[in-house]
Amino acid sequence: MNGVVIQGRPEVVAAARGWLGTPYRHQASRRGAGADCLGLVRGVWRELRGAEPARVPAYTMDWSEPQGEERLWQAARMYLVQKQRTPEPGDVVLFRMRAGAVAKHLGILAEVGAMPTFVHAYAGRGVIESPLSAPWARRVVARFEFPRRER
Repeated sequence: MNGVVIQGRPEVVAAARGWLGTPYRHQASRRGAGADCLGLVRGVWRELRGAEPARVPAYTMDWSEPQGEERLWQAARMYLVQKQRTPEPGDVVLFRMRAGAVAKHLGILAEVGAMPTFVHAYAGRGVIESPLSAPWARRVVARFEFPRRER
């Protein structure tokens, strides 16, 4: 074998792409009706894993910025599996939108390699697939994967 084949999680990518075109709605998590970035990840979880592991409390648009708490990152560590190895399709990526701010945006890698993309819900745009361009890539602070189903 001359190179590494990156298989990733095609079922996660397919589920995320099924949300494309869903309008942006803060705190929502319904495919076709509305979702924010967390709602997208929650919806993909429900499609692939069933019931959500915990109730999500109400949250504001500024998340935990005033307190400087990494609440989204803590929740991701609690329910997802943190990754250190090579990025793969289906990974959940966590973004810090500006230096010194808390991480508060999520997306799901759809493509990796020379032209990486990710699916995310973005205010004013809805659920879209965007290039993981250099400005986005440098904001990634952590990667996770959905826990695998036990057989």
